[in-house]
Amino acid sequence: MKNLNALMQSIIELTTTIETKYPELYKNLDETPLTIGKHPEKEINTTDLKNYLQILKTQLEEYIKTHQKA
Repeated sequence: MKNLNALMQSIIELTTTIETKYPELYKNLDETPLTIGKHPEKEINTTDLKNYLQILKTQLEEYIKTHQKA
């Protein structure tokens, strides 16, 4: 299981990749209706970060599938 720092690093690396290779997708990431953690007073945990990382991966995969050049 990835620890908190490793998950944060994975998220940073993926968002950097999206920003540099897919800027048109990157500008829409902040429009994703997503909240990390269900309760504001709750600390972010590895499950929250895993879920967020998976959402980012899924968004990128779908973007690539729908925007591939023929």
